Amino acid sequence: MDETPGLPPTPESELFRAKAARDLSVPAILMMVMGGIWVLYSLFGLLAQADTASQMAALDKVLSQYPPDLQEKLRGFVAYSSAPGFRVLTQVPILVLNGLVVFGAWKMKNLQSYGLAMTAAILCCIPCCGPCCCLGLIPGIWSLILLNRPDVKAAFT
Repeated sequence: MDETPGLPPTPESELFRAKAARDLSVPAILMMVMGGIWVLYSLFGLLAQADTASQMAALDKVLSQYPPDLQEKLRGFVAYSSAPGFRVLTQVPILVLNGLVVFGAWKMKNLQSYGLAMTAAILCCIPCCGPCCCLGLIPGIWSLILLNRPDVKAAFT
């Protein structure tokens, strides 16, 4: 498996690389798709204009059955959660983490950066910040199993 720098790769090492690329392609594509969907969702949540007037009108209909002090607290919460600062605070970390998942999955598919591929697979397994909540567990665990195989480790450049 050890190749001398400057010499062409052996046919055996190219077979290992092709097999590793084939094995990693499906989980990498799943991670890219799920992460891409979550990136788009985060961008939409970050850039969408909140229509607080219509939200408050709908909220008033719902809150009419609650005591007045609870109505005021809930109105304050809705106003706070629709503020631009709150949206930035909640959406930017999700955007960054899922962007890292997409980029790491792309590197995994191309067998380029083992560390980044492993990072993306681990992030994909975290339900709160990985892509598509718990659905990211499937390609994340699948990728971790494949990335820990010795022949796949050796295939990365």
